[in-house]
Amino acid sequence: MDIDLLLALDALLQDRNITHAATRLGISQPALSARLARLRTLFGEPLFIPSPHGRGVLPTPRAEALRPQVESVLRGIRAMFAPTAFEAHTSSRTFVIALHENPALMLGTALLNQVSTDAPGIRLRFVLPEMVDLPQQLENGDVDIYIGVSAGAHDGWVRRKLLDDAFATAQRKAHPRGTGPLDLESYCALSHLVVSSAGDPFTGFVDQTLAGLGYQRHVAMSTQSYAMVPALVAGTDLVCTLPERMLKQFASTLDIFPPPLPLQPITINMYWHPKNSQDPANAWLRGQLLRAAGRQV
Repeated sequence: MDIDLLLALDALLQDRNITHAATRLGISQPALSARLARLRTLFGEPLFIPSPHGRGVLPTPRAEALRPQVESVLRGIRAMFAPTAFEAHTSSRTFVIALHENPALMLGTALLNQVSTDAPGIRLRFVLPEMVDLPQQLENGDVDIYIGVSAGAHDGWVRRKLLDDAFATAQRKAHPRGTGPLDLESYCALSHLVVSSAGDPFTGFVDQTLAGLGYQRHVAMSTQSYAMVPALVAGTDLVCTLPERMLKQFASTLDIFPPPLPLQPITINMYWHPKNSQDPANAWLRGQLLRAAGRQV
């Protein structure tokens, strides 16, 4: 039985009048009569008979017995087409966000504070991205959103910018060099801490920029972890040059100032699988990330 016949049967059960039922369905009276004829053939009985009083039709006992089943089937069909909703304030869902330490330090505090207030039952899980596995993880739903730079991101993912961040240089409070501005010679003479996870551990994009200007700095220490940097810089005479927004999280123990060389800002984006573009839960999470980044939702 197709849905048109179900709708015809439902309308006749409600209106008990072929003209009124046809109007309800937006079809002609002959079209409804044709559907009723098909229903009678399917069920092998009249289903509706003319009223003895000449007004409308009356359902047979078989038609009345079908009423709850018809209503149940139509409720199920309507539910299939109803827009889905995500009630964040009552949800207990766990969202998985793949990101490196730098964007985690930039966004994590604001994001968690927002979610704790707006949706206390929701949990957040930050995981380090495995770029080889990430496409499958996003497709399978094992990861909801990836946050990072454009390098390594797939063209098929949907992208939205979260933030642009300039670079800054940081040193400990009461550093022996003082707090005055640095020229390139003084900057290069200091002992530097570098964050490097690939290639030469003691060379980064800052060193490449310096080399283009004819300079070389003294890199005394390298680490793969952004999270280690604030404590290492705050407890030594090392200096570091990293994204400003991350460093400002630790302004109570660090002096932060512009580096004496031109450095391109870093752009942090969020990426999601296109199948989730219309998903209310994923859209809610994206809105929370935009808020945490200080951007318009």
